Amino acid sequence: MFDNSEHVSSGTLANSFDRRAVLIGGLQTGMGVLLAARLAWIGVVQNDKYATLAESNRVNLTLLPPRRGAILDRNNAQLASNRVEFRIDIIPERLADTDATVKELTGLLNFDAVQVQELSDRLEKAHGYQPIEVIAGLQAKDFDKVLVRLPDMPGVVAKQGFTRWYPTGPSVAHLIGYVGPATGKDYEKEKNPLLLTPGFKLGKDGLEKFYEPILRGQPGAQRVEVTASGKFVRDLEHRDDIPGKPIRLTIDGGLQDYASRRIGLESAAVVVVDCQTGGLLACCSMPAFDPNVFAGGIGRLQWKMLNEDDHIPLLNKALRGLYPPGSTMKPMATLALQQHGVDPAERISCPGGYRLGNRFFRCDAVHGSVDMRAAIEHSCNTYFWSMAHRVGYDAIAPVAKLLGLGQEFDLPGTSQRYGTIPDAAWKMRRYKQEWTAADSLNASIGQGYVSVSPLQLAVMTARIASGKNLQPSLIFGHELPAGPALPFTPEQLQVAHDGMFRVINGSGTGTGARIDIGGVKMAGKTGTAQVRALVSRGTVGAWKTRDHSLFVCFAPADAPRYAMAVVVEHGTFGARAAAPIAKDVMTYLFDPATAMATLTALEQGWGGTPVERMSARYRSVVAQYGTSAPKVGDDEAVKATINKVANPEPPADALQNVPATTRPEEPAGGAASAPAGEASAAPAPAPPSTPAAPNSAAPQ
Repeated sequence: MFDNSEHVSSGTLANSFDRRAVLIGGLQTGMGVLLAARLAWIGVVQNDKYATLAESNRVNLTLLPPRRGAILDRNNAQLASNRVEFRIDIIPERLADTDATVKELTGLLNFDAVQVQELSDRLEKAHGYQPIEVIAGLQAKDFDKVLVRLPDMPGVVAKQGFTRWYPTGPSVAHLIGYVGPATGKDYEKEKNPLLLTPGFKLGKDGLEKFYEPILRGQPGAQRVEVTASGKFVRDLEHRDDIPGKPIRLTIDGGLQDYASRRIGLESAAVVVVDCQTGGLLACCSMPAFDPNVFAGGIGRLQWKMLNEDDHIPLLNKALRGLYPPGSTMKPMATLALQQHGVDPAERISCPGGYRLGNRFFRCDAVHGSVDMRAAIEHSCNTYFWSMAHRVGYDAIAPVAKLLGLGQEFDLPGTSQRYGTIPDAAWKMRRYKQEWTAADSLNASIGQGYVSVSPLQLAVMTARIASGKNLQPSLIFGHELPAGPALPFTPEQLQVAHDGMFRVINGSGTGTGARIDIGGVKMAGKTGTAQVRALVSRGTVGAWKTRDHSLFVCFAPADAPRYAMAVVVEHGTFGARAAAPIAKDVMTYLFDPATAMATLTALEQGWGGTPVERMSARYRSVVAQYGTSAPKVGDDEAVKATINKVANPEPPADALQNVPATTRPEEPAGGAASAPAGEASAAPAPAPPSTPAAPNSAAPQ
C-alpha cells in the first residue's frame, strides 16, 4: 500500500515556525503597548486620583462636628450649652462581624441586658454609614479600655468631642426641645456628609429644631497618619470648627428652673410675662422629659416610663394644654360689662343662685348684695350670670379674644393650640345650633365650650395688669411692639385691679397666697374648672376625675411688673394647688433666698429634684420590666405620640356630663381651706342633639 499523506519537509516546518513566532511576537508587542498605555494613563492622566487613594491608606481625614451655638437666658446664663466628653460610636457599614463586635464592646463597657438591648434596637434602625451612639459621657479609664482594642473592632469609633448639655434638664425640655442623631430620612433631605459624622446631633424639636441653621455652625476637619491596621501615628493637620451662633431668650433661667421645680409632683404649667415688654420670663410644663437623655436616642424603658405616665410628661401643657378657665375669666368679664354700660357700683343680690326659666343655677354661697369689685373678690357666679344674661355673652366673647384668649402668638419654635372662645356664630358654624341663654351663663364663668391655654391666661393677665396690648415674645432684644391700644379707660381697668387685689388681700378666695415683701403685694384670681360630672370633691376620688386648679396674678399690685398664670391639672380647688405655687414663684422674683428655702424643704418631702425623682423612677421601671418593654418607633412615631397626648377640646356630647349646678367651694382662707365663692361649674349646655333639660337636682 502507498502512503497518501503530504510530505513535510524541513523547509515547511521552518516556515510554519516563523509564522507562529511572528504571531506570538505580535501579540506580545500588542500587550506591551496596551500595558504601557495603561501605565501612562494611570501614571499621568489619573495621577491625582491614585495619589489620593494611596494617601488615604496612610492618612485618615475626618470631619469634626461643630459646637452648637449656646441658648442663653436674658442674663446670658446658659440654658443649653456644650461640654467635652468621651464617646463611643458604631458605623454599621464598617462592621465585619456585628454580633462579635457588639459582644466584645458591651463586655468592655460592662453593659447590662437592658443596655445591650437598646444598642441592638438602634443598630436595627441604622442605615449604611449612619453612626450609632453606643455610649457618651465615658470615664477616661473606660474610654482607654476601648481605645486600645479598636484595631480588633472595625466599625467602632472612639472620640473625644463636644455634646449638647442642658444644665437644668427637665426644666427647659418643652421650652427648648432637644437634639438627636440624624436619621436616614434626615440624610435623604439634606445629603450632607456632616450628618454621617459620629457625634453630630441636630435639633429635633422646639427651639433646637427651629433655629438649627443658626445653631449648627461649620464643621472642622482633622488629618492624621495611621498604620495599615488603622492605628494612630501622628497628627498631620487640624482645622477648628466654627461654632454656631448663640440665641438669647427673654427667659429668666433661674425663674424657669425654680418654677419648674416648684410644680413638684403635680401635673401643671406656669407662665410668667414681663408686664413692661411682653417678654416671657418663664414658660414651664411639668412633669417633662430630660433632654440630656433624648440626645443619644431614647431607649425602650425611658419611652415606656414617659409614654405611660398619666401626668403626660410629653405634653407641653403651657402651650398645648387646653383647660376651662373657670373663674379666672371674671376680671376680663368686668371690662366687657363696663364697656356695655354696666355701672361697677351697681349691686346685685345673690340669694345663693340664679333662676333662668324653670332652672335654678346654684352659686356656691349666699353672697348677699355685691357690686362688681365684690363679685370678683368673692367669685360670685350669681353676679356674672345676671349680667351676662342682661348684656348677652356675645358682648363678652370679643373682649376675651382681645385680651388674648383663644389666640395664637408669634413665638418661634413653638406649637400652640388655639382653644375655644365660643359665641353664637361659633356654635352655629360647628354644631348648626342656636346659642342659648344657658350657654351664656356657662361661658360667662369660663365653663362649657370655653377652653384656653396657660399661655393665653398669662397674656390676658398681663394685658389687664398693664393696660397695654402686650405681645408675648421669646427672643431677647426683639420684643414685639404692643398692638393697638386697648379700648379700656384707666378707671375701668382699676375696677378689675381692685377686685383682684381684694381676692388676695381682702376677704376673697385667695387669701392664702398673700405676700408682703418690702411692701410688694400681689393681686390675683382663683379658678376651679370642672372636668366632668361631679363624681369627686376635694382630694377624694380618682385623680383624673378631680377639677383643674387655676390661678392668675400680677405684682406689684400698685405698679404691675410681672403677670403669671398657673394651671394644675386635677389639682381640685384654685386656692389649694395653683395659688401656693404662684405665691412661691412670685416670691422668688422679689426674695429668691426665701423662695429657695421653701423649695428645698418641699423637695425633701417629694423625693428630691425632678432629675433625682426621674432617676429613681427609671430604676424601678428597669427592675420591673427589664428587657420586656416594647420597641421605640422612629422620630415620626415619637412625634405622633406627642401630638396624640395633647388633650383635645371637649366634644359636644361630652358636655352633657357637666353638672347643671355649682357645688359648694372651700371656705375662704387659703390652701388648706376652700375659697368661698370660687367656683366653677355652671349650667352646662346639653349635647347639640338634645334641648337643655331642667335641673332636677336644683330647687325649683
